[in-house]
Amino acid sequence: MDHSALNRLLAGQDQLATRQQLLAHGVSKATIRHRAGRQWRVLLPSVYQMGMDQPTPRRRWIAALLHAGPRSVLAGSTAARWHGLDSAIDETTVRVVVPPPLRPRRTGFVVIRRSMLFDSGVRTVGPVRVSSPARAVVDHARELHGERQRAALFIEAVQKDLASVDALTEWLSRLRTRDAAALWPALEAAATGSWSVPEHDLLELVSTSTVLPEPMMNPILTDEFGRLLVSPDLWWDDVGFAAMVHSKRWHSNGEQWDETVERDGDLVAAGVIVAGVTPRRISDKPAAVLARLEQSYRTAEARPRPPVRAIARAA
Repeated sequence: MDHSALNRLLAGQDQLATRQQLLAHGVSKATIRHRAGRQWRVLLPSVYQMGMDQPTPRRRWIAALLHAGPRSVLAGSTAARWHGLDSAIDETTVRVVVPPPLRPRRTGFVVIRRSMLFDSGVRTVGPVRVSSPARAVVDHARELHGERQRAALFIEAVQKDLASVDALTEWLSRLRTRDAAALWPALEAAATGSWSVPEHDLLELVSTSTVLPEPMMNPILTDEFGRLLVSPDLWWDDVGFAAMVHSKRWHSNGEQWDETVERDGDLVAAGVIVAGVTPRRISDKPAAVLARLEQSYRTAEARPRPPVRAIARAA
């Protein structure tokens, strides 16, 4: 047995190995049978972890790839979470994609899907191979059933600069028409420049108004002295009026929430009229929200416009 070569293999695979790899490095069948379940944890058929510790998520990913073969890649929700998308479902299932002629199957915690689509943006980090961000988003969106969940995923990917609208469009266009149909609205939501689903809901509501002109989305604002102000969700530049969606869902801790609400005061101090709304009100009382925004716009229109400069962000 070549112990040094085996140790290098195990070090490069987070102390995981397949039966075939162990045999190739001189480990006998008898040794594998004796240690499996006693000294080695069997994670998947013919995939062993050296030691009996509970496997980490990373080891489960590597085990899934070892089980699925060298052409396999983490996909769907697994890849989306790996890329840091908080909107992706956090599940124990490890999702993998393989090319033909390999077959789809489910074994233990691994779901293997077959796809003919080639992904030129696969990321390889040590023994981990992951779908490109755009493919991960599109594949995971196909796993979701809720329109709002899909929109949140697309919006987050674009806002975090993980996937561009162009890249997402390309992947959607590569799907069969019936598979892509349910995903186009999510891409359209991301393409507006919205930073969250509630913000997109507010934009949709505003678009129904006969009073409010089309607003700017998340512009860069500066006061008369050139100081940077908080970026409002919606901005009506003709009258200097801002609308802000206040949602704790999009501000993960209390300090962020407090800071967000307090920074509205920066806009007020600069002479801006600010209308704050919540996702629940947008959902439950859309007519009331729209009426308040229209009244606030008329109020802003009736007084001198504040000396605030707005620069549009690229959607």
